[in-house]
Amino acid sequence: MKKIFSPFLLVFLCSCGVKPKVKADLIVFHAHVYTVDGTFKTVESFAVKDGKILALGKSDSILSEFESSDVVDAKGKTIIPGFIDAHAHLYEYGRGLQEVDLTGTTSFDDVIKRISDFIKKHPACLSQDKNFNPKWIIGRGWDQNDWANTDFPDRKKLDSLLPHHPVFLSRVDGHAALVNGEALKLAGIKEWKRVDGGYIGHRIKGIENMDIDRIGFDQLSGLLIDNAMGLVQTIIPPPSPEEMKAALTDAQRNCFAVGLTTVVDAGLDKKIIDLMDAMQKSGELKMRIYAMLTDNEENLNYYLNKGQYKTERLDVRSFKFYADGALGSRGACLSKPYSDKPGYYGYLLHPADYYSKMAVKMFEKGFQMNTHCIGDSAVHMILHIYDNLFRDYIRKGGHLHFDPRWRIEHFQVTTPEDIALLTFSGNKPPPFIPSVQPTHATSDMYWAGQRLGPERIKYAYAYNDLRKAAGIVALGTDFPVEDISPIKTFYAAVARMDDKGWPAGGFQPENALSRQDALKGMTIWAAYANFEEKEKGSLEPGKFADFVLLSDDLMITEPSRLLSVSVLATYLNGEKVY
Repeated sequence: MKKIFSPFLLVFLCSCGVKPKVKADLIVFHAHVYTVDGTFKTVESFAVKDGKILALGKSDSILSEFESSDVVDAKGKTIIPGFIDAHAHLYEYGRGLQEVDLTGTTSFDDVIKRISDFIKKHPACLSQDKNFNPKWIIGRGWDQNDWANTDFPDRKKLDSLLPHHPVFLSRVDGHAALVNGEALKLAGIKEWKRVDGGYIGHRIKGIENMDIDRIGFDQLSGLLIDNAMGLVQTIIPPPSPEEMKAALTDAQRNCFAVGLTTVVDAGLDKKIIDLMDAMQKSGELKMRIYAMLTDNEENLNYYLNKGQYKTERLDVRSFKFYADGALGSRGACLSKPYSDKPGYYGYLLHPADYYSKMAVKMFEKGFQMNTHCIGDSAVHMILHIYDNLFRDYIRKGGHLHFDPRWRIEHFQVTTPEDIALLTFSGNKPPPFIPSVQPTHATSDMYWAGQRLGPERIKYAYAYNDLRKAAGIVALGTDFPVEDISPIKTFYAAVARMDDKGWPAGGFQPENALSRQDALKGMTIWAAYANFEEKEKGSLEPGKFADFVLLSDDLMITEPSRLLSVSVLATYLNGEKVY
């Protein structure tokens, strides 16, 4: 007998509980998903709609409830929220991709060879600009601590190689530079002079702490530290709009390849932020950016009057300040002299009252204040400025009109007493946020003890102590100072070893982070430090579908194999960008 199906029967069946599937833009199933939510829950599958997570659960449940033309079988691989780098320099990194790469050099002769090779590959760099001025040769990444001769380099070989083209070579930390004689001449540096918050290098030994009447041009070594760098940087011609755009797109490409979906760019001028905004709106730049403004006059005048600026991909609500320099170049401000340079303390980059005045301005205008602090003296000063301002306000009966979340960037050398200040539990604000870079510890561990001595080093790179006191730590790389890879950040945070497994057991292993804390520091805690925890940092309904597919599970992979974990795919807003 022939069976006849009536449309009335279909209506009857639907009315009996057979629901049509919900349309989704993307379904991912058969995965091991670390949601990094409040319970650190894992799921197998999730659906995405309009760039946001729609639902999560078991694969069977998601596949039965949702349908999509884009369905991804993760084949059991691990998925985590998109990595957030809590402190980096995206634009600067992109510019560096267009310049001489000096990272990993083994000697100053190696630096000279890299420059020579760059010139051969880019012969146009020796031409003149439109005003018939010789073009500048720019490079970055040298670190004398990695060389057999750990003394700071001298300009003699640069002068021989490039006597008529100005050269500017930044140290890996960006707090020192070597320039040649032509650059010194163009900057009008004809003899040695004192620079507040900086230092001009010379070839005369043993007179750093003496009064000097005159050191002539021939005795200048070409070394410039911290504020002295600005004497030359201000005369370097700015890049063209095309070069600026290329820097951002090149940097974005590399970041997506390592699983980064949000980058905190720690120190930007308004013109770069405007360019980022325009490129994001045109679709040329997809990376989410949390922008820290530099403390120059233009930024202060404009943003303190106009207020914060926020889009789906750009967040401008903080200022970046520098309290001191770097430990490697002895610019970090210490409370006691350097162990390897008696009588020398480093220095602040501005007088102490500058930071107090800026803190009041940030407080009054509702901006986040994020301050670079390496030395324990700098950490102590800034932390007490923060603490005293808020405590005094609350003591006078005030109620905070905003959630400050002010940050100490790097928090590199400190004391138990200052760590304890992070547990501040007044009427508000929440604890001040330590923003640290785990690969700094594993880069500096070979020589940091020489700078600080056996007792002071115990309270340097104290990431777990900071986490226990503050409740959270935001993790970044400071790239291009360090490698951009979040996997290397994770490894350094939990293993505290270099890529050869040294030292056995890890560098000061008591301050290693747990794997769960390390992942939180690169996702939800980094998002919290940016006021963005409600929109990213974990995979939960309503949040951005920013996630990374990994080759292996970071939570269980043997430490010796962590660096072999690779990013298979990166998604932003549910769109595959790598």
